[in-house]
Amino acid sequence: MPVKIRLARHGRKRSAFYHIVVADSRAPRDGKYIERIGSYNPNTNPATIDLNFDKALTWLGNGAQPTDTVRAILSYKGVMMKKHLVEGVKKGAFDEAEAEKRFQAWVSIKEEKIQAKIDGLAGKVADKSKDQLERETKVNAERAEAINKRKSDLAAEIEAAKAAKAAEAEAAKAAKAAKEAPAAEVKEAPVAEAKEEQGEAAAEEPTAE
Repeated sequence: MPVKIRLARHGRKRSAFYHIVVADSRAPRDGKYIERIGSYNPNTNPATIDLNFDKALTWLGNGAQPTDTVRAILSYKGVMMKKHLVEGVKKGAFDEAEAEKRFQAWVSIKEEKIQAKIDGLAGKVADKSKDQLERETKVNAERAEAINKRKSDLAAEIEAAKAAKAAEAEAAKAAKAAKEAPAAEVKEAPVAEAKEEQGEAAAEEPTAE
């Protein structure tokens, strides 16, 4: 029977992950399968791939055909490279020792690329966190400055209100003093005039001879 290595979908909507399975090509996509040989989670960066390398290589050697996505996964993990080297050994192009040497060299280069990608992503995350911290610091400083300005404006308004109240009180006091002053002058004036009239009368009286 025709056998395929393909993905079987699992997980919830917008957060799916996949099992890498060997199944009859006539079976439904997420239906019955012959063997599960790994899993693939594209929700992480880089994607998380858990693969039974030897079983994948064995099934490829037995003629199983991977789908395009699975072929990319097998190539990423080095299964396709190993299959090519094994076929080279069978054809006599080189021996197993040379094949293993070439494969280990390929694995070393691949691991360096993967680590470089991980380091690059970590650096981007660090830079993003730094930028976010700087923006938050700037926003907090602006907010503190605005609060201090409001406090200063409020203190100035309070002082102005106090000064206006004091000026109003002084004006009221001055008005009251001005209102009371004429009454005192009017009250003292008749007394002075009476004294003057009494003095004039005494001067006009004849003296006894």
